[in-house]
Amino acid sequence: MRLFGPLYDRVMMWSRHRHAPRYLAGLSFAESSFFPVPPDVMLAPMAAARPDRAMRLALITTVFSVLGGLLGYLLGYLAFELLQPVIEGAGYGEELIRAQEWFSVWGVWVVLVAGFSPIPYKLFTVTAGALSMALLPFVVASFLGRGARFFAVALIISWLGPRVEPRLRPYIEWIGWASVILLVLAVIIYQLQG
Repeated sequence: MRLFGPLYDRVMMWSRHRHAPRYLAGLSFAESSFFPVPPDVMLAPMAAARPDRAMRLALITTVFSVLGGLLGYLLGYLAFELLQPVIEGAGYGEELIRAQEWFSVWGVWVVLVAGFSPIPYKLFTVTAGALSMALLPFVVASFLGRGARFFAVALIISWLGPRVEPRLRPYIEWIGWASVILLVLAVIIYQLQG
């Protein structure tokens, strides 16, 4: 079944669209507060398609991710009791508890590390608001953590992408299915350890 080749071609086409930076900004904002898809899935092909704009795209991703994080913070601050059952119903109950535990141990530093955590960043933004974390340290840590992640992705992809992309395309089906298998195995291992 050919699934990843056509999907890859479509994502590369979208990444060259004139409104792609706007879509990236919207995805980055939504992911930090409520949406499940990380912006890396758009940032990476966009950086590969336009290496000359990779750093600008990373900046857009970072800024809008932090703005979305502020919405998550506000939601946690104002309505955590209403959101908690929704979060748990979406299957993130254990991750939410873990995020709360990390906040109690590391405070603001957890926001910095959360940009690279397997726990969705939105859980940290909502939890920070629910715990009434100081806003300025939250924003600074979000910029540093999210920025480090997105600039690293953009830099690596813009440097390697144009060289690797022509060699990658013939193997995209194998890579896609291998990624799915690895993701499923990672989830199973994570569930067994939890």
